[in-house]
Order: sequence, then structure tokens, then C-alpha cells
Amino acid sequence: MDSYAELCDAYSRHVNPSFVKLLNVFGYGRRVTGARGVTVVDEQGKSYVDAIAGFGSINLGHNPPRLVAALHAALDAAPYRFLHFAPCETAAACAQALTRRMGAPFERVTFVNTGSDAVEAAMKLAVLATGRDRFVHAAGGYHGLGFGALSLMGHERMRKPFKGLITPQTAVPWNDLEALRRALAKKTVAAVVLEPLQAEGGVRLPAPGYLDAALRLCRETGTLLVLDEIQTGLGRLGSWFAYEQMREPPDVVVLAKALSGGMVPIGAMVTTRALHDKAFGKMDRFDLCSSTFAGHPLACRAALETLAIIEDDGLVARSREQGARLLARLRAATAGHPLVADVRGEGLLIGIEIGATGQGVLGRVAPGLVNKMSQVALGQWLAFRLLEAGCLVQTAAHRWDVLKIEPPLVLDDADADRIVEAVKSVLTDHQSVPRMVTAMTRQMHRQRKHADAHAPA
Repeated sequence: MDSYAELCDAYSRHVNPSFVKLLNVFGYGRRVTGARGVTVVDEQGKSYVDAIAGFGSINLGHNPPRLVAALHAALDAAPYRFLHFAPCETAAACAQALTRRMGAPFERVTFVNTGSDAVEAAMKLAVLATGRDRFVHAAGGYHGLGFGALSLMGHERMRKPFKGLITPQTAVPWNDLEALRRALAKKTVAAVVLEPLQAEGGVRLPAPGYLDAALRLCRETGTLLVLDEIQTGLGRLGSWFAYEQMREPPDVVVLAKALSGGMVPIGAMVTTRALHDKAFGKMDRFDLCSSTFAGHPLACRAALETLAIIEDDGLVARSREQGARLLARLRAATAGHPLVADVRGEGLLIGIEIGATGQGVLGRVAPGLVNKMSQVALGQWLAFRLLEAGCLVQTAAHRWDVLKIEPPLVLDDADADRIVEAVKSVLTDHQSVPRMVTAMTRQMHRQRKHADAHAPA
């Protein structure tokens, strides 16, 4: 395909036309031709600092040389890749390395292909280990789009089309321990599934002691606690895993995204020997979470190398230190802005919330309208303007009024400067809602004219 237009045509015809239409509302679409480290380049030669990192998948940066070399070596070795009649050596080594990194009580790993698969494996384990079939999750959470995971989805837009097909579960407000206590009181819940920080829910942090208290409630009621670290694990929040900041580890941790450096699809459900044996210990249950590509040697080799790179390059400490500096600088750059309601985060996962602050005529007279417009359109408009300014940012999936800043853990000072300067420049140009609406309307009109001019005869 020689041009972006040809790419859009092929993608629309054969993959997803709605996605292409959405990209072209403002003019998001680009044809990316290369990526290295924290930098992405398009076909016009323009470079962008990647401040979204594949939604937390690209912790090592794009195409890290050491990981690429390891994958080349794995391919050159020409192994037999589907050892369904024998244990896979690479999977065993990867599980051993991962559980050693995580420490007691974690000892068993179930490999899958995606984060959604990992969540559903945890759900299966919880049902079999407890003999119960109910789940509790937090409103605003994001746990994947498979039918099982959708039953824990905290966003109605994604659940509604399948409401008659997914099993309804109990949602409790995030950070509300009393609501969680009531939900668990009858001792019928197999597991509580939580993120240690709600990323797609708007970068919402847990209240101090919330996760520890949730674990205590689970222990008191014979319920498992499943911690979804798909987006927060492997250094993203400034520790190897977010559960390390708890007094005791949860029963199950699920991982994906960055586990292979974003290079090969892989997910993992990690738990204790006792729970795994209780759920899957019988020979007629050994394959209840299996699939053809689960534990694939190439994916496990990528995961092994990723774990080593994070350790050798000190990326956990780098995330913690660079994240603290970036958060402080973003707060300083946006201080006093009439449409920045909050800047919050942990490690290299930061959210900038757009909304009413009580400043400006509209913000004082109709704060609800400002917040609604921020959720529907203003956040996406600012993300588009940041793209034009050379900074790749996206809004949280459930909260389009929150800009997520989630760069690779290899972020250096110069890259951080580019992010801060782009945010400061774009927000300086957008001080009021009426001006933003005018600018959006003009851009959409230009895009419509462009689409009409290039429409097929």
C-alpha cells in the first residue's frame, strides 16, 4: 500500500470501516512507517513521542534491540513449536522465572494468549476452587472483552449489546469498602476482581488501605481476590507489581500486555499451588484453560527476555523516579488552567482530567455541561491536538475526559520534556469551552470536505 488513502480503503473494506470513520472525524489517521524506543514516525517523516505505549504494552519501548535479537535467535533455532505431547521447555523456564520474581506464595502459571483470556482463566479457577459461581467487580473497571470478562466490565456501552448473553455480576463502587462488605456478606461470591489502579476508568487510584481491606473481607468470607495487573504490572507503577505495595499478596494475579514487551501475544494467570491443585489438579481438568497457542515457545521466550531486560536495565526504579518527576512537571504545567480538574497518577501512568474547575463563565454557570462536553468530545479533541503537536496520547477507554500519559518505561528526560511541552502548548491554546467547540467544528467541517473530495467516483 503506497499511501494512507490506500491503507484506509483496504482496512475499511476488509477489517473495520467504523474504526476508520472514527479516526477521520477530526483527522487522527496516520500511516506509521517506523518506531524505535519512545519515538514513532509517520509516512511524512514526522516524529511523535509515544505517551501511550500500546496501552501499557510497550514498557521496553518499540523494537528493543535486545528483545528483537532474542526473538531472531528463537526463530533461527527452528524448534518444534506445538509440543502438545510433551512439556514445553520454554514455557517451564518462563513460569519458573516469573514465579521466582513474584515470590511466595505464587508457584503456578497458566499461560494464555490475551489479558481477557487471563481474566477468564482466573474466573474458572475461582469457580472450581470455591464451588461458587458469583463475582464482584468495581464499577469503572476494565477486564477485557471476552464473554466471561465482559461480565466484569464496568462500562455499559461495551456490555449492552450482549446483555442477554453474559452472566450478570455485582458491581460495587470503586473504593467503597462498605458496599464490598455487603456484596460478600452471604458468602456466595467466588472472587472479587479488582485493578490496583483503574487505568481505563480514568486513572483512579485506590484509597489508602483499600486493597488490604478488600483482601481482609475476602479472607473473612472465603472469597478469592483476583488482582488484574494486566496494565499495572511489570514496573508500570514504579514497583514490579502493584500488589507488592499491599501487606499480603492476593490469591491470583493476571498479567498480559507488557509481559512479552508487546512483541508477541501472551497472558498469564498466576496463583498458588494449593488453589491451582484444587481447581485443576485432577487429570480430567488439566486442559480446562488450554488453547492451541497458549504457552507458545516464541511468546514465552519473549517474556523471559522481557523479565531480564526490566531487571538488568533498572526499569522499575526508572519508572518510579521518572514518573514522579513527570507527574510534578505536568501538575506545574497545568496549574491554574480553567479546564484541568486534576492531574494524578503513580509511576508512569498519569491522568489529566478535563472538566469544570469553577473558572470561566461557563464553568461557573453550567459546570455539569462542561463536564458532559469533556466526556463526550473535549478530551478526544485535546488528544487529537496533542497528536498534531507530536505527542501520542489517548483518553481512558471509559473516561474520555481523562487524558492518559503512559509512556514506555525507557522514557528519558528529553522525551519527558517533549511530553510536558506538548501538553503545556496545547492546553495554553485551549482556555475556554466555546473556543474549543468552534475549533472542533471547523476541523470536522474541513475533514468532511476532504472526505467528499477524495470519495470514490
